[in-house]
Amino acid sequence: MERLKDKAAIVTGGAGGIGSAIVRAYAREGAKVAIVDLNQEKGEALSQSLNDEGYETFFIKTDLTKKSALEACIQEVVDRYHQIDILVNNAHASRMKGFLDITEEDLALSMDSGFYATFFLCQLAIPYLKKTKGNIINFGSGAAIKGDNQQGSYVAAKEAIRGITRVIANEFGKDGINVNVISPIAYSEGVDAWRAENPEYYEKVVQGIPLQKFGDIDQDIAPVAVFLASEESRYITGQTFMVDGGSIKLY
Repeated sequence: MERLKDKAAIVTGGAGGIGSAIVRAYAREGAKVAIVDLNQEKGEALSQSLNDEGYETFFIKTDLTKKSALEACIQEVVDRYHQIDILVNNAHASRMKGFLDITEEDLALSMDSGFYATFFLCQLAIPYLKKTKGNIINFGSGAAIKGDNQQGSYVAAKEAIRGITRVIANEFGKDGINVNVISPIAYSEGVDAWRAENPEYYEKVVQGIPLQKFGDIDQDIAPVAVFLASEESRYITGQTFMVDGGSIKLY
C-alpha cells in the first residue's frame, strides 16, 4: 500500500527506537522522509538501508535543543522536497530523579529536547502544513498521565506537549491541519537494557498491561503513526491515542 504516496515527512528521533520504526513505515507507504536525529551514524545507516530498498529518505543531523538548528532543519526539508505534509515530534531526552532532586539543568534537558523542540517545530512547520493540509503527530507518555515517581521533568514536558496539541487543533483545524498525540508502551533498545537489569520488575510491569506485552515498534506503534498521517484520520484531531495495550483508559 502507498497511503502516504508523494507526502514529505519529518521524523525527529528517527535514527532508532520508535522513530526508526515510523521512518520505515512511512517510507514503505510511499512518503519521502527526513530522518532527524543527533546520532549521525545510525541515522545515515537507516537512510542508506531504506534508499537501497528503493525508498526516498535522507538524514539531517540536528541538535533539537537549539532553535537555530530547528530552523535549519525545516529549511533543508523545504529546499529538498518543496513541501511538508507530516511532522512527527518523537525525540525526547530526560533524566529520572526524585522531584526534590531535579535541577534547572535536568528540567532544561527535558523541556528543550521535548517540549520546546516540539513547540518550535510545530510553529515552523505550520505555514507549510497549511498548504498541504498536513498532519502533526506528537508523543505523550502514560508516565506523564499517571505522574510516575522519579519522572518530574519528563512529566512536565510531556503534559505540556499534550496541552499545545489541543491548542494547535483548535487554532488550525480551519486550515485543514490535524494534530494528535500517541502515548505508547513499546519494546525498544532502552527497554531491552532495562529488562536485563530488572527482570522481575519487568515481568511485574508486563502483568499490569491488559494485553500482557510491550508493544512492538514496527507492528504495534508505527501503524498508528501511519494511520494518523493518512487520509483515513482526516476527521480526528486534538486526541491522545493510548497505544499501550490497555494500560490507561482515557475518558
